[in-house]
Amino acid sequence: MKRFLPLILLTGFSSPVFADITHKLSSSLQLSVAAGATQVERIGTTYSVSGSGVDTSYTSGGSAVSDGLGSLTVSSGVGAIPTLEATQKTAGSAFSFSQTFTQGDALATSAPTAGTVSNFSNQTSTASGTAGDLAGTITTAGAVTVTAGGAGTVATGQFVNELTVN
Repeated sequence: MKRFLPLILLTGFSSPVFADITHKLSSSLQLSVAAGATQVERIGTTYSVSGSGVDTSYTSGGSAVSDGLGSLTVSSGVGAIPTLEATQKTAGSAFSFSQTFTQGDALATSAPTAGTVSNFSNQTSTASGTAGDLAGTITTAGAVTVTAGGAGTVATGQFVNELTVN
């Protein structure tokens, strides 16, 4: 009986060991070449006049117009400022006069081309990428090799080795 006592103690007081082991291997490789793109913004023509203590006049169709501001003439999307004369209303009195003009972009006759400058005020143009030597490999051992391409390319390689013990 004394011989079986250690065996009985081991079986009665020991518990089985449970361990979950998870091993994951993953790899990814992304190669991309950018497309050419052009983004433009056409601005319009603006004209404003403000003032006090002044008389204004302009000529329209050969006739003088008093106390007028004139009008903005637009041709092919481009505005032309009117000729406006301003004179002090009463000599020696306070007066103010302000006139602003922003000439807008002409209407385009064709679509913009990537890498060229067109007739727009705000333009961003990016040429397309060139793959060139763009390449990448991932071996079964997890070695990542990425070779750079030309302008406008991106190469990203990744190997993940994950071991989880619960």
